[in-house]
Amino acid sequence: MQKLSRRTAALTGTALVASAALILTGCGRADDGPTTDPGDSVTIDDAPAEGVVEIWTQGADGAELPQMFEKFKADNPDVEMRMTEVPAEEFQSKMTAAITAGTVPDLIYAFTESQSALIATGGFDPVPDGLVNETDFFESIWDNSVYDGVAYGVPWYAYATMTMYRTDLAEAAGATAPTDWASLRAFGEDLKASGVEFPLALYVAYDAYTARQFQSFAIQNGGALISDDLSEWTINSPENVEALEYWSGLIKDGLASPDGPAFLDTVPWTSTGKNAAVVDAGPWFAAWFDDANGTGWVDENLTFLEGAAGPGGQKATTVGGGSWFVPTDSSNKDAAWKFARFMSEPENQVEWYRIFKNMPAVSAAWDDPALEGRLLDTVRLGLESGVNLPKVSTWTQVGTVIGEQMERVVRGGISAQEALDAAQQQAESIGMGN
Repeated sequence: MQKLSRRTAALTGTALVASAALILTGCGRADDGPTTDPGDSVTIDDAPAEGVVEIWTQGADGAELPQMFEKFKADNPDVEMRMTEVPAEEFQSKMTAAITAGTVPDLIYAFTESQSALIATGGFDPVPDGLVNETDFFESIWDNSVYDGVAYGVPWYAYATMTMYRTDLAEAAGATAPTDWASLRAFGEDLKASGVEFPLALYVAYDAYTARQFQSFAIQNGGALISDDLSEWTINSPENVEALEYWSGLIKDGLASPDGPAFLDTVPWTSTGKNAAVVDAGPWFAAWFDDANGTGWVDENLTFLEGAAGPGGQKATTVGGGSWFVPTDSSNKDAAWKFARFMSEPENQVEWYRIFKNMPAVSAAWDDPALEGRLLDTVRLGLESGVNLPKVSTWTQVGTVIGEQMERVVRGGISAQEALDAAQQQAESIGMGN
């Protein structure tokens, strides 16, 4: 499964909505509206926004954004939102080219995976002082766009992964819900003994997403892939080697398949009982299971759990989402930042959840009754223990190297130590890129 397809499919699944007509406009600059010289610092007041805001969107999110534009305009009648949909696979390259040419939009949102590379261009302004309160957001989501103590993005939405498992199969096997590494292995062994072919579904694409899953295991074991100051890779640390030995051991011992399920094969594998639990599953899978098996199947057959803790009780959950960014060459920073602030207000976070089912990045929004339920409660727990990807622009390249080395371990060619030594050497050659 290609990484792009994974992102596109995840967004579509999270949305739970059919495609709608996109509002497409040109990307040229408007002649009207307030302007700010490039690079000027901006203080954002509480006066209504004015002028034209050119916004570039990507993925499925943009299709429904005009509903929020209309709500924004109710209190900002003199603002005009002009939206351009950019294909997700082209967004980063087009944005980088626009920064170089000085032909940027006023506002964009970027997914967590691409924020480091975009910020590394130097083409975005810091979040203005006082625009929002960082403590209103889940720490991991806010911190994803912070560099050298400076925040560049205002979080818009967030998600956390979890363990989903077949309640009926676990009960038949007498398996206890896994809470840590030891019980996760015991859970798999009990299900294997009951006849489930591959009890645990791991992410075995052996790419940067596989490395992302491995990172959670590494942190759960007290390790890290990069130093706290982002100055050096620490891929082959003893803690990380132990984590890879544990992860690969689940596959070598037949508790997970080395060959699947591929991302979109997860639903049929679990629905048919080929595997019983999906480790590090995105919350969108729940809707996909009901789509495949009929409404109510999830309630009857699935349990949701926060990811298993490491041997010392350390939790580390994979998280993701999107944040708003204002390019330095934006011609209407005032209105752009005001829209970003508007989208971070708890009531609007809840409204966006109702529209698109993207989950709030603001913790207070989760107190709304609309955010109640087994799955949502589990996501909220995961957001509290969320961890960021290494915040360097070369992460995707380095992550791919790690994923490739992980496959060599799984296939029996080399040890975990040898694999991570090789990944460390390659990562040092690649560098940080920032």
